[in-house]
Amino acid sequence: MSKILAFTRKPSNVNQNERPSHDIGATSNLVERQAQEPEVESRATDGILISIVVPTCGRPQLLSRCLAALILQHFDSSRFEIIVVDDERNPKTCEVTNNWANHTACNGPAITYIPSQGRHGLAAARNLGWKAARGGIIAFTEDDAVARSDWLQRGLDAFHGDVQAARGRIVMPLKRKPTDYELDAKSLEHAEFTVANCFCRKSTLEKLGGFDERFRRAWREDADLYFRLLGIKARVAYVPSAVIVHPIRPAVWGVSLAQQRKVLFDALLFRKHPELYRKKIRAEPLWDYYLTVLALLAFLFGLVADISMIATVAGSIWIALTLRLSMMRLRHTVKTPAHIGEMLVTSALIPPLAVFWRLVGAFRFRVPPM
Repeated sequence: MSKILAFTRKPSNVNQNERPSHDIGATSNLVERQAQEPEVESRATDGILISIVVPTCGRPQLLSRCLAALILQHFDSSRFEIIVVDDERNPKTCEVTNNWANHTACNGPAITYIPSQGRHGLAAARNLGWKAARGGIIAFTEDDAVARSDWLQRGLDAFHGDVQAARGRIVMPLKRKPTDYELDAKSLEHAEFTVANCFCRKSTLEKLGGFDERFRRAWREDADLYFRLLGIKARVAYVPSAVIVHPIRPAVWGVSLAQQRKVLFDALLFRKHPELYRKKIRAEPLWDYYLTVLALLAFLFGLVADISMIATVAGSIWIALTLRLSMMRLRHTVKTPAHIGEMLVTSALIPPLAVFWRLVGAFRFRVPPM
């Protein structure tokens, strides 16, 4: 049987940048059994050397595929554990986790199921996971990812000398020309750091205070952790042989519209790391989006005020910028009629939505519009 841990964390309003290195917030007693010692071996509890944290939310079938790959790691099963943190408290997720735990009870890794009872979001779920971990090294992946059989060993091999964290390689296979959504998702392969495939010393996570739980969606929380690692001059190793295969999930029509809401967390990342944001995320604001929205507003004003010259000029600019965005998104993607139609419609709606959520983020986190 897997262990089912249920405990409530006290919320903290302390800014992550202002939190002292010794203050990691309220945790369960599981964390307190870890001694703060720098060496991996000395931090192992009950023989556990490395802990894999898998946050999940309502995707039991994908989770089952993920756990199958983790259980089959070419690694001593008595030396690692798997911690599943359920952000939805889904009975099917608990059942899947228990089924795998029962299957490996005799000769497999320990599997722990933790239902989230406090703040929700992937950042909070990962914090629950690593704080409950027994290993001195924490490995992070996602429930829709599939680890290669040597992933764990390759990642652990990177921790020698003063290495405090490591990042592996993401592979997102595609067998045909991609859609705009698929091409955007595939860019994860080139990310400088992603929690879909990374490893970190638990002592380093304790020093940093873990993930900033204000990042409520799966967006920029990994960049924030990476920037804070750079801030303490941590040595982050790149391990291309530690491979996670991350299949691209099917998406509904117009998925890019729903994704715009995530950009409000760019404002939080910019507030915390303005220089690194400009250097590694976006060098300057999205002026073309702002110009598109201004042209659209001027066009609507011209129509309402019955000023044909303003409506004609502004409308022409708006149409030109919308077509330009559509062509940019279609340049390296599939050219089916359905996809072309989707690009035309969503390209008209994306700039207003993106600007709206960026302004919401700027107001919420008190930064200039980005």
